[in-house]
Amino acid sequence: MSDPVVPRLAQLRFLERVQEQDLARTRRWIAAEEHREAERRRGQTARPPEPDWLLEHGLNRQAPPVYVHAGGCWNTGKQSAGISRDEARRALAEGVPACLHCRPDTELRVEG
Repeated sequence: MSDPVVPRLAQLRFLERVQEQDLARTRRWIAAEEHREAERRRGQTARPPEPDWLLEHGLNRQAPPVYVHAGGCWNTGKQSAGISRDEARRALAEGVPACLHCRPDTELRVEG
């Protein structure tokens, strides 16, 4: 007759190997997630500061400006570029409309 301890021991050794492989895979997942999180934090700290003023262009950069925005305005278009305070004041004085949502003309004290 066969010894019942050997097959049980073999089964337990097999189970141990499977669990070690599962643990190794879980540790790889943890390491990958830690790497992604470190990259995300590094990207946030390396991000340039948000501009104080934005000039929104039309369909392309050659089109005349559409609006002047305060930095952080939720209504800026995709074709917006950061500008200085003086450039924003100049654009408003030259007739570029102020965004109706962020009202840069009020903050810059420029009457339109």
